[in-house]
Amino acid sequence: MGFAMQQSPPSRKRLPSTLVPVAECVALDTLAKRARVLDQLDEKLRHHLPDSLARECRLADLRNGRLVYLATSPAWATRLRMHQANLLAEARAASGSAVELLVVKVAALPIVPSEPDRFTPLSTTAASHLRTAAKTLKDPELQALYLKLASLASDDSLPEA
Repeated sequence: MGFAMQQSPPSRKRLPSTLVPVAECVALDTLAKRARVLDQLDEKLRHHLPDSLARECRLADLRNGRLVYLATSPAWATRLRMHQANLLAEARAASGSAVELLVVKVAALPIVPSEPDRFTPLSTTAASHLRTAAKTLKDPELQALYLKLASLASDDSLPEA
């Protein structure tokens, strides 16, 4: 009875490290500035699109004369391409550079964080309930937290119940 020799898996060539020293990377503030510029340009250009189309596409990049957009589906990409001449003209005017080509890629749009909710003060009724609940607590730390939360009420003239 013979034993079959196991073959070792083919050796893979190791790629050189793809890590780049930090000193050779673009500074974070430079990236942030570029993102702000692209967001401003996106805002300007989307005013020239129908609202339904503007919700389904987003400017992704402007580089080397190419205006790159993301669209949520092939149908929206096609509709966006119908506005190519207007978008290119507006991009040239807004950026001051030669923009000659519109590229539309189909991909999920990045999630744009919404504006944070504005602070709404507690009602006087809610503050009163918190103070009442604080009286029943035995833990002084938790009681202090309830009272601190109650102090955020819209009417500071409430008596300390």
